[in-house]
Amino acid sequence: MKRFTCFVLLVISWAANASAYSVGFDQVQLYTDSDRPLKASVWYPSQTTFPTDKIAENVAFFGSSVVRVGMPMLGQFPLVVISHGYRGNWRNQSWLATKLAQDGYVVASLDHPGTTSFNHSAQAAAQWWRRAGDLSRLLDWLLNESYLLPNIDANDVTAIGHSLGGWTVMLLAGAQFDREQLKQECAFQDSPRVCGLTPELGLDKPQVGEPSGSLKDDRIKRVVSLDLGLARSLSRQSLQDLTSPTLILAADVDIGDLPQAEESGFLAQYIPQNNREYIVYQDAAHFSFMQLCKPGAIELIEEENPGDGIVCKDGNDRSRDELHQAMYQDIIRFIQAS
Repeated sequence: MKRFTCFVLLVISWAANASAYSVGFDQVQLYTDSDRPLKASVWYPSQTTFPTDKIAENVAFFGSSVVRVGMPMLGQFPLVVISHGYRGNWRNQSWLATKLAQDGYVVASLDHPGTTSFNHSAQAAAQWWRRAGDLSRLLDWLLNESYLLPNIDANDVTAIGHSLGGWTVMLLAGAQFDREQLKQECAFQDSPRVCGLTPELGLDKPQVGEPSGSLKDDRIKRVVSLDLGLARSLSRQSLQDLTSPTLILAADVDIGDLPQAEESGFLAQYIPQNNREYIVYQDAAHFSFMQLCKPGAIELIEEENPGDGIVCKDGNDRSRDELHQAMYQDIIRFIQAS
């Protein structure tokens, strides 16, 4: 009986893997003749299955297997765009992008100029509204010019963002930045990790070229926020007026001064309940939404950049891999249901 059970489990595992698409991957430089060129990464279901290559892997982080510039699978697939966090990059949610492509999604991410680990330009960082614009420009390319255009269902678009990326996709959903509200919130309850960033992100005073209205992109049908920051800068009224289905995922292990109750919880408090879902992972920390860390990664990172080893620290119960499995199931269920 035990041998039969093991055989059944092996068959189920094989069937699950066999049903997954091979993942094609490509990187494209966009708008190179503009004042804000963008580096985009795309994942998609691929007819080509080999040779495979590892992307987003280094001495500290595990990567994922893809087929570089594989031939896209015939048919139309839902689209997901991903926004990284403050001083992050496209690699941070590559684990999520790969899983989505395996399940039949076209996925695109980019590096936001000024707030990526590859570009720390203070001038670009202060143009806070352009992060949302980056994703809209990415959609312009995907839905009007890219070679993946025949493979994308333009009526099924999801935006996902981690940390500052979560704040970015909320702007795309129709939430609006409120400087006076942020000042009041930071005067009432200061936070170095959030309020301390406002000058660098151009949130402390009006910026040249700053828009006065909504940055909503109607092509985006739903949004997913992964433990966002700066939630208290989003006007309460604009959150109450949101119509896009919103999934709010939060990490309950506080990394110092980013308590989820005051960030993700702020969204959940003001977005109408019939329009949002709020899930808190009790054993996840802020960086649990990033890629898997290799053994010894904390010590390695600390040696090079003291204090940065926190990116590999999670809670005490589930491993990051187990957390990713739970997060992914919540995300895919939400996308398919909404």
